[in-house]
Amino acid sequence: MNNLDDIITPTFNWLKEKNKVAIATVISTWGSAPRQVGGQMAINETGEIIGSVSGGCVENSVITEALDSLKDKKHRIKDYGITNDLAWEVGLACGGNLKILIIHIVQVFRLQSQAY
Repeated sequence: MNNLDDIITPTFNWLKEKNKVAIATVISTWGSAPRQVGGQMAINETGEIIGSVSGGCVENSVITEALDSLKDKKHRIKDYGITNDLAWEVGLACGGNLKILIIHIVQVFRLQSQAY
């Protein structure tokens, strides 16, 4: 595991600081996809991010959706994709699709360290 994959530690710290946090997770892929199923990104209410679910315009859209999720407290599933023809036109080798689950995390736990 590399730092890109470790979203747990920063997410825990954000929650400890009472930040609102959304988690985006790749739940399915088809064709070309930079991150496989299980790839995750955490986004806090100030727009800080850790991790990755794709790249470029997809991640920008996921960040926007995550911030919206923090506001309306609704989970969402978003589909992103590009056809092989369009991919070829913009210089990519092939197209692909991915589905991203975006959930907001509510701080419902009390830190054990506070009890000592």
